[in-house]
Amino acid sequence: MSIARKPEWLRVKAHSVKGLEYVEDMLKNLHLNTVCDEAACPNRGECFGRKTATFMILGSVCTRNCTFCNVSKGTVQQVDENEPGRVAQAVKALGLKHAVITSVTRDDLPDGGAEHFARVIESIRNTAPGVTIEVLIPDFQGSVEALKKVVDARPEIINHNVETVPGLYREVRPMADYQRSLNVLKNVKEMDSSIYTKSGIMVGLGETGEQVVSVMRDLRGVNCDFLTIGQYLAPSAKHHPVIEYIHPNQFKAYEEKAYELGFLYVASGPLVRSSYMAEQAIDRISFS
Repeated sequence: MSIARKPEWLRVKAHSVKGLEYVEDMLKNLHLNTVCDEAACPNRGECFGRKTATFMILGSVCTRNCTFCNVSKGTVQQVDENEPGRVAQAVKALGLKHAVITSVTRDDLPDGGAEHFARVIESIRNTAPGVTIEVLIPDFQGSVEALKKVVDARPEIINHNVETVPGLYREVRPMADYQRSLNVLKNVKEMDSSIYTKSGIMVGLGETGEQVVSVMRDLRGVNCDFLTIGQYLAPSAKHHPVIEYIHPNQFKAYEEKAYELGFLYVASGPLVRSSYMAEQAIDRISFS
């Protein structure tokens, strides 16, 4: 049963309108999508106010039917071959030190959009040298060949979210597979151990604390380096309901356990999202 009233710790503060308008106008002029908008992220105002955003490539329509996600489902859009250059232009215009790129899942494409990811990475390298790059990728339906295209482009961080505990996959991620997601992270490390891997999980979907810790252990079992844990917030009444609002103290306990298990960087809190303050991992880890 959904809990209607949000607790006080989930209130979002107002942020700079000036910065927000600048980012909105730039994205509109460059015809770019962000996961900030499409996923109805609660941190959108803060991030736009700081003149940062997480770019979402390969259109704004997803081929999967996850019940937690606000991204549109339906008829997918044609791949825009000029998008990599525009993303790179936006990264330079915003003066980003760390760029985060994600996408909708494109099961309709032969490589799931992996080559497009590689082209975006290459364009950023050419246009804004010195920027560290993090990509949040889909599972490419388990294709090792597709994944290698992204690995060979050598972003500093490859992120793939497991999203929830395996026992909730049928309800929350019916077209995904928990072991396949773990294998994505495992395969990245096997292909190039110098690339940092990252994953994220939502809580409040009906999981137990023991199940969350079990997921942490599974992620460390495939040498995942970074972890994010955040509160699930249902985008609408048609989405999977919020079963529980997790107290900040529990998020702190999860963070402490994750560090105990060996994660190099952990972001755990009610409003944490996969790419929220992603540059903090860079501050903690020295890239060679």
